Amino acid sequence: MPTLGWRWLLGLSSAPLLILLLFYFVVPESPRYLIMKGRNEDAHHILEKVAHVNKRQLPPGRFVNDLRMQVNKVDDIDGLEEALLKAQGKLDVSKMETKSEGVLSQFYGLFSPSLVKSTLLLWSVLFSNAFGYYGVVLLSSQLSGGSGDCTSKTMHLTASNDSSLYRDVFISSLAEIPGYALSAGLMDRFGRKLSMAATFFLCCIFLLPLMFPQHEVVTTILLFGARLCILGAFTIAYIYAPEVYPTSIRSTGFGAASSFARIGGVLCPVIAVALIKSCHRVLAIFLFVVVILSAGISVLFLPIETRGRALSDIVHSK
Repeated sequence: MPTLGWRWLLGLSSAPLLILLLFYFVVPESPRYLIMKGRNEDAHHILEKVAHVNKRQLPPGRFVNDLRMQVNKVDDIDGLEEALLKAQGKLDVSKMETKSEGVLSQFYGLFSPSLVKSTLLLWSVLFSNAFGYYGVVLLSSQLSGGSGDCTSKTMHLTASNDSSLYRDVFISSLAEIPGYALSAGLMDRFGRKLSMAATFFLCCIFLLPLMFPQHEVVTTILLFGARLCILGAFTIAYIYAPEVYPTSIRSTGFGAASSFARIGGVLCPVIAVALIKSCHRVLAIFLFVVVILSAGISVLFLPIETRGRALSDIVHSK
């Protein structure tokens, strides 16, 4: 970057992502989604491929979803009609399971009695998670190499030419590797909620000492720990969110929650990092700690633990 500039760095580092476009043609559609759409043959074909790759045989039977299972429990015609109405009544919008379903009706489903609390809390958690994650990433460049010292008006220009800045940022970036491993090890052992809350709280512990000037080595270690924890929380949140929602609105629910994360990522440099650059170090890091702490507390109030929980197909009422 000192030679070619940040534009070349961004372009070269983004180029490998083009390879992901090739996976579009090989990644199969979700069988559960296909069954919800009545495309049972397509779902069966995909599962046959999965069984073949794993050298297994598909068990005998036929595909059903939650709605059909409720209807199949009724024998008489009158009861069947009543069961259909009750089953569809478990959807926040009656057309959610029909072919004419729309984005708006799916969005309404996020606020059904059984999901409204999870939806609002997830929006808060992912907003705070992204705000904190990108905050820690940007703090790595703002505080590394002594650039957090406000004794000079040219501190940022001086630090940007210091090779130690790139070294420290590189070291803190390596924290994402054990961060993924940590999240994978914690969430299946202790559950999604507890693991997510723990990583949020640990991130706050790593950030608090940074409110005051530290030795360069200590700063790098604290940023490494904070980034490891906030990345672990981000990973668990992105696994937890789709598991909360049923198949009929899973993409809508996860997409809406993810959009709040993007908002948090956009606001982070505008608000918090601007405080660092204007020498309001304590206030900026305190803001990060408060936001991340609020995310951890919000996680504790999430009503659903998804570890070991079977995925559902429709929105159930309480």
